[in-house]
Amino acid sequence: MGPAASVPFTDLSDRDLLALHVAGDDHAFGELFRRHKDRMWAVALRTCRDPEVAADAVQDGFISAFRRAGSFRGDAAVTTWLHRIIVNACLDRLRRRRPTAELPDHELPDRHDHHASTEVRLDIEEALARLPEGQRAALVLVDMHAVPVAEAAEILGVAEGTIKSRCARGRAALAEHLGLTADGRSGSGR
Repeated sequence: MGPAASVPFTDLSDRDLLALHVAGDDHAFGELFRRHKDRMWAVALRTCRDPEVAADAVQDGFISAFRRAGSFRGDAAVTTWLHRIIVNACLDRLRRRRPTAELPDHELPDRHDHHASTEVRLDIEEALARLPEGQRAALVLVDMHAVPVAEAAEILGVAEGTIKSRCARGRAALAEHLGLTADGRSGSGR
């Protein structure tokens, strides 16, 4: 294998792990999965809005990454490459579903927003569900997961300006759906 094989997986970079996987190491991809599964799950859940669909998309995405690891060119971070695969798996699953899917009745877990009420989170999820796929995917990555615009553009395979405009239109639509004015105040007495 090489000198990297004597170093614990936890000390190796994502690129090194992917290279080991491509070279035939049976355990290297498992470490990549362990490192990134929670973040990829969060992205998938926000993108799909349905835990079952998100789980399937994450599974599809990681299987695809496992199989296509040899095609990784190295011109982006491994996490950017994984994000792109997972988001594309989500969008593929959403395109195959009927557009009549409703929000699940249970509360969606959100480790980043411990203080928001369930009602507010569900209002936001409902408003997010009304957005076109492109706007929703851009907002999930940029606003909810703090992915830089350039990286989100690479993940979604569009220009940075497209990400910026999708985010701007998506934010405006969210505000309208939530009954907020441009300054963030309630405009409908809600």
